[in-house]
Amino acid sequence: MREILFGYGIFAMYYVIAINTIYLTIILFSFNKVSSILKGTLYSKYQSLSGSKNVPPISVLVPAYNEELTVIENVRSLLALHYPKYEVIVVNDGSSDKTVEVITEEFNLKYFAPSSVEKKIETAEVRGIYYNPNYPNLYVVDKENGGKADSLNAGINLSNYPLIASIDADSLLEKDALIRMARKYMENPEQNVAIGGNVRIANGCKIENGVVKDVNLPKKLLPMLQTVEYMKAFLGGRIGWSKVNGLIIVSGAFGVFRKDYVVEVGGYRGGYPGEDMNIIIKLHRHMLENKLPYKVEFVPDAVCWTQAPDSFKILGSQRKRWGRGNLKNMIDEGRHMFLRPKYKIMGLLTIPYNIIFETLSPYFRITGLLALIGYTMMDMTGWKILLAFSLVNIAYGTLLGLGSLLIEEIAFQRFPKVRDFFKMLGYTVLMFFGYRQLGILWRFLGQIDYFRKNNTWGTMTRTSWNSEDNKSA
Repeated sequence: MREILFGYGIFAMYYVIAINTIYLTIILFSFNKVSSILKGTLYSKYQSLSGSKNVPPISVLVPAYNEELTVIENVRSLLALHYPKYEVIVVNDGSSDKTVEVITEEFNLKYFAPSSVEKKIETAEVRGIYYNPNYPNLYVVDKENGGKADSLNAGINLSNYPLIASIDADSLLEKDALIRMARKYMENPEQNVAIGGNVRIANGCKIENGVVKDVNLPKKLLPMLQTVEYMKAFLGGRIGWSKVNGLIIVSGAFGVFRKDYVVEVGGYRGGYPGEDMNIIIKLHRHMLENKLPYKVEFVPDAVCWTQAPDSFKILGSQRKRWGRGNLKNMIDEGRHMFLRPKYKIMGLLTIPYNIIFETLSPYFRITGLLALIGYTMMDMTGWKILLAFSLVNIAYGTLLGLGSLLIEEIAFQRFPKVRDFFKMLGYTVLMFFGYRQLGILWRFLGQIDYFRKNNTWGTMTRTSWNSEDNKSA
């Protein structure tokens, strides 16, 4: 028995080392691409571009469900964007709070019955549209509840422009975020089918009229841990994955897409969370099966600020939702592309990595750790192996986190204070003492929920950008 536990524990240790080695390779790709990003940013004239007639118009879609506390600041930030021609379409998804009331009152919007616009994608019934000529590029669509994906599809049906941007209603865009995304699109408009922006944690920042005025690190534990976690995922991971055209997700918080291709793949998939990953996998698959040249890009200097959960209950709900969505996407889409050469990087690297090292990770990590603990308890002389496993895991993970922090310091410097760097480094190490393990457990519980056919969105809490009040949704 001891030999079996020992053998499985060693397998789990090599499994973790393999994950970290692949991630280290991706970070090296990220470092390689950062220099070209810096050059592009340095020589780009965003100010003149924001007034150019050559910039393509964009429809900004904002799905909103029980967002009465944040939607006003969100819309204000969108109406203040430096972009020549765009429209903002807020889609109220049958909210049970006063989302529609607060936004129509704030902008004095008037009700119009839904027109007989041809539905490109089927959605829940639209109740009406709200509009005020004094805000000519703002529309509010009120519809029956159908989920986030359904709201995005309703926004697509009513949109007027060839590019669409998806923005979460609890997020704020920097004024030049959209023009930076458009610049990337204009580099290769035929091939850039989807572009992701960088999502940063706004907890602790000073917000005025929908604009982040002063960037600060969060004061609370959980948002602080998520700050370094997001930095690692977006700067250390997505820059590198985009370099090899293997990006599997564009965050639902902020992304730009070619509308024609989104419609061709049937729009966003409803019924389950993870619609942001699903649409990207479907775009990859569609383009590769039809042998069309394409790119899914990532623009790290196009910044979207979002609220991070600050309680274990809400964070756990979010991570279980992510676990359900990931599993659903691998079952629906990933298994068809797994190790199939016709899907190139997606089929040979991205999907296998996701299935083996993300989807199945909770099972190998939890059982491997239990095996090593069991082996050590049966033979206490084995404690050195358990210690070595833990130290290797922490050291490798800290190295990866440090790599992401260096990319942040070299290229973006949003946290210029020296003490902020060391604070983030400290939390990078702290993540390995409970937070990472909780994340794995939540992902595992999310997959259990999936097998129980629980496809709900889960509980979320919104906090007003201007107060400390919380309200459950």
